[in-house]
Amino acid sequence: MGICLSGDIRGGKQAVGGAQGRPTESHNNNGGGGGHNDAVDLFFRSRGLHDLFTQIELSLSASKLRDRDITSKSDPMVVVYAKKREGTLEEIGRTEVIMNSLNPAWIVKISVAYQFEIVQPLVFHVYDVDTKYHNVPVKMLKLNEQDFLGEASCFLSEIVTKQNRTSTLNLHDKRNGISRNLGTLSVHAEETVASRSAVEISFRCSRLANVDLFSKSDPFLRISRIVESGDSIPICKTEVINDNLNPIWGPTTLSMQQYGSKENPLIIECFDFNTSGNHVLLGKIQKSVANLQKLHLEQSGANFVLPSAHRNHEKVLKSQLFVDKCIEKEQYTFLDYISSGFELNFMVAVDFTASNGNPQNPNSLHYIDPSGRLNSYQQAIMEVGEVIQFYDSDKRFPAWGFGGKPFNGVVSYCFNLNGIPNGSEVEGVDGIMAAYASALHNVALAGPTLYGPVINMAAQIASQFLSYNNRSKYFVLLIITDGILTDIQETKDALVRASDLPLSILIVGVGGADFTQMEILDADNGHRLESSTGRVATRDIVQFVPMRKVHGGQISAVQALLEELPGQFLTYVQPRDIKPCNLQVV
Repeated sequence: MGICLSGDIRGGKQAVGGAQGRPTESHNNNGGGGGHNDAVDLFFRSRGLHDLFTQIELSLSASKLRDRDITSKSDPMVVVYAKKREGTLEEIGRTEVIMNSLNPAWIVKISVAYQFEIVQPLVFHVYDVDTKYHNVPVKMLKLNEQDFLGEASCFLSEIVTKQNRTSTLNLHDKRNGISRNLGTLSVHAEETVASRSAVEISFRCSRLANVDLFSKSDPFLRISRIVESGDSIPICKTEVINDNLNPIWGPTTLSMQQYGSKENPLIIECFDFNTSGNHVLLGKIQKSVANLQKLHLEQSGANFVLPSAHRNHEKVLKSQLFVDKCIEKEQYTFLDYISSGFELNFMVAVDFTASNGNPQNPNSLHYIDPSGRLNSYQQAIMEVGEVIQFYDSDKRFPAWGFGGKPFNGVVSYCFNLNGIPNGSEVEGVDGIMAAYASALHNVALAGPTLYGPVINMAAQIASQFLSYNNRSKYFVLLIITDGILTDIQETKDALVRASDLPLSILIVGVGGADFTQMEILDADNGHRLESSTGRVATRDIVQFVPMRKVHGGQISAVQALLEELPGQFLTYVQPRDIKPCNLQVV
């Protein structure tokens, strides 16, 4: 997994977690642990990779298939489909045909793009291929001319969350109304990760040039990989160190997918940061990972150079680059953790402030339509819940309301949605939906809009599990709100405290309010949140999406909300050296 703990080249000074890769995570998202990183985006785009998926290979085997041949056994083949939201099937691959076997194990792997942030139903059809077609390429086979042996279906997330990433499904024949067991199909998922090898490097510099008038330079490093064409592609950058000509940066981790090989030349450039984006080059060096390892072992520095006014000449500078640490390590992916037993525990908090409008009024954001059409609150609960539920084994979810007068008539900023004083948990996504609908009849809308109490409650639950030394749980709080915050600083303080915990916070804005403040909480501009005491958040844990921006668009609210979550998870576990449980790397 390529994670580069870095900042945003476009302006933010703080390190924002960079962008995880996800097909070495085979490409997580724009901003792995936090901010959007245009250097890493360019790296993936230059290879034709879209950075919102992980490439998975499915291996298939079956047992006790039906025998449709008279003089021999069936000759089975599997066709794999993705089931679209409207119910149509899109073929994504076919195995080879295996001759005379009722217990086949197919060699051909089916490649599928796993996207954490959406539900991906898969359908498997097994056919007995007629002998006269055995010399025909499988892609050319007409399926209506083959004998149908059965079908099975599951969600891709069900496979990858299994301990061994294998799911065994019963085959049946809906076409002919045969519900009896027609054998089983086993599906094993494996990431197409070229290598988990990574190197963690700590850089420092000495005697950098001062190019600022009224203060010292604000240096950062940018690392680029030289490709076959001779061009260089940025793959990583460090954080910015303010007013320092002898900066020491925090560790930077580069995956083998990023640096290519230990002998591959890298360009390391040192810039003085400018908010305008016109950063001043202070010097550059060309070194491979092998060269950097040698610098570390010899504890020696390498001089920066600058292009000279004379053609093909470079000026050697007094400033030097040092490598304080250079260690090789294994970089685990999000799926490594999830399939080894790590869980995402879902929590939800619903806004009951009066600005939502009377729930009895059809114009209210809380209006429950008798026709069954979901309001924005229900839609957010369903869409996010149906994805995350697969990653939570007991499917018991804490559910709260805030900003309303619950059963005792006192305004509360964190009350149990189910009305039970000593138990906030409900059963499954349907339980959240039922508790929400019931609360609308028993809670009077009030205000103002405060997030601090529900964030603190979620943080308390997350910290309790840490105190039990249970490091295999990660918590996800969904806040659905229509309002503008009245406790912005208290919320920032709560988020900064929570940034050290295994917790991410998803905020959905419903209605037409001005959500500018929410964009501040979502640190995608590269500026980490700062508390009232001046403490800076350890990492970005917030993702905000206004529903109105995604309605009618190509991306769903749940995709926009969840796209950063795997990266946020990794920026929690990786710096703490938390490894997958009982991982068996193939």
